[in-house]
Formats: sequence, C-alpha cells, structure tokens
Amino acid sequence: MADTGFDAKDFRRALSQFPTGVTVITTLDAEGNPVGVTASSFNSVSIEPALVLWSIDKGAHSLEAFEKAEYFAVNVLGREQVATSNRFASRGEDKFKDVAYKSGLGNAPILDDYAAQFECKTWAVYEGGDHLILVGEVKGYRYNDATSPLVFARGSYAVSVQHPEMVKAPLMDEAGDFVGDYLLYLLRETYSRHSAKLYPKLQEQCDVNPEEWRIMVRLADKGNLSIADLSAMVMQPEVALRQTADWLVEKGYVAYADNATLTITEHGKEIGQKLQAIAHAEEAELLSALPEEQSRQLKDNLKALLEKMA
Repeated sequence: MADTGFDAKDFRRALSQFPTGVTVITTLDAEGNPVGVTASSFNSVSIEPALVLWSIDKGAHSLEAFEKAEYFAVNVLGREQVATSNRFASRGEDKFKDVAYKSGLGNAPILDDYAAQFECKTWAVYEGGDHLILVGEVKGYRYNDATSPLVFARGSYAVSVQHPEMVKAPLMDEAGDFVGDYLLYLLRETYSRHSAKLYPKLQEQCDVNPEEWRIMVRLADKGNLSIADLSAMVMQPEVALRQTADWLVEKGYVAYADNATLTITEHGKEIGQKLQAIAHAEEAELLSALPEEQSRQLKDNLKALLEKMA
C-alpha cells in the first residue's frame, strides 16, 4: 500500500472493527458449472431501483465467471452456516459437494438454507483497486425470520443479538418478571459484564485482544495445534486465523511449526500463563459472591447443559 503509506495488515485490522454479515455469492461459469465464493463486502445501494453491490478480489479463481455473469445470487448466511462459509471461502475443492441448492434466476445456483437471498441481474461492473465492484439489480428476494444472521467481526464469526442496553429488566427477580428470571438473559448479562472487565485487562497487561486470546489459551494448553483444528475451536475461518496468527508471530508469542501448524514459543508460554492468571483472578472475583460449593456446582451444571445440547 505504497500510495498511502499504510501497513496492509494493520489497515485490515482497522477495517475488521466494522462488523458485517456473511454471504455466499453464486453464479454459473461459461461452461454452466456452479461457482460460489464467500464474501462480506455485500451492501445495499438503492431502493428504487433495487440495487446491491459486492466486491471480488482480482486474484480470485472465480473472477472471470462473476465478471461475465449475467445473473448472480446473494445468499446471506444464518448463524448455523459457519461450515458453509468456510467451504466457499476455501480453494481447491468442490464447493457445492454436499450443499443443498437449486437453480434460480438465470440458472444461478441458490442455496436451500439462508437468512436472506437476493437474485440479481448484473447492472454494472466497476474497477475498485485490487477488487472489482459488481452491482446487481435485485429481481427477486426472500428471507427467513426463523434464523439469526451470521456475523463477521475482528476476524471471527459472531451472531447478532440484542444489546444488553436495550434490555431494561431489573437484576433482582420480581413477581411476574419474565426477563429477570430467564436463563438466556441471565447468561448473556453475566457474560457481557464479565468480558467487559476481562478483555481490557488482557489488552493492557499482555497486548492481546480477544481473538488473539482465544488462540493463545488453546496453544498454552496444547503446545501446538493445526490451523484446521484451531479454526473450529476459535470460530475463525482459516484466512482470518492466519492473519491473527501473523500478529502473534510478530509479537513473538507463536510460530509456524510448518505451514499447517502453529506452536507456542517460550515467550508465548510466559504470556499464556499470565493470560490464564488474569482470567482466573477475574473469575475468582466474580464467583467470590457465591459459596465455593455453589460456584463448583454452577460450572458443573453449565457443563452438563452444554453436553446435553451438543
């Protein structure tokens, strides 16, 4: 990025502070084969006429197919479609294998599962630096209110939930108060308040953000892990995970044992132990409000619930 003087990795990190949805864009290539790619660059342009846009890297294998396509579909993914996102973000495999889809407008493939779907006729294609910007006129759309959209922020998958500030229920349960006694609200409120104290301390004392923290604590326990295993553990697609790992490599916390495996360094082990100590201290402070037996029972009960929900 010589024109701006920006560091490319740091610029991407700044951009990752803006959460986006996750889409799979689909079309047919010149031979009539289905083509699909994961994209978070989707956005609306106009209501009248109904226009949307997205952008594709000029280095993408599917560039020519989308550049020349008359029709394409935007499949907005739901929270249960992390595997679908990862599949279409990968290279060198049959992306449509075991994925349920049918033919839509212009025979462009449309996924059976989605949070929303927009079938488009290509309106215009513009130059956009190292990307092409594709504008589509929406000819048909549908959406599924029963699923929450999948979100991507700071290199990790997330889900869209109501902000705690929007829920003004009393903390102490009152007779007839549904929300104040509802498990989901109690879990979310506890998580929000606890993480709001923990994450700034990790950043301040160890120069580690939440995404890096998730990688560090896994490696601190295991020593080394494959990129593929870590991707599932920390809910990051491989491309984003490697970007986060690169930051940790620069800090000297981790290293690549090989192209597919991360290992923690001696310095990283020290930082990992410090991270765990900070987390344990925050947890102990939180649970100090309960007798020790109740604290242990709380964690055991939550583990039991998670096992039953798996």
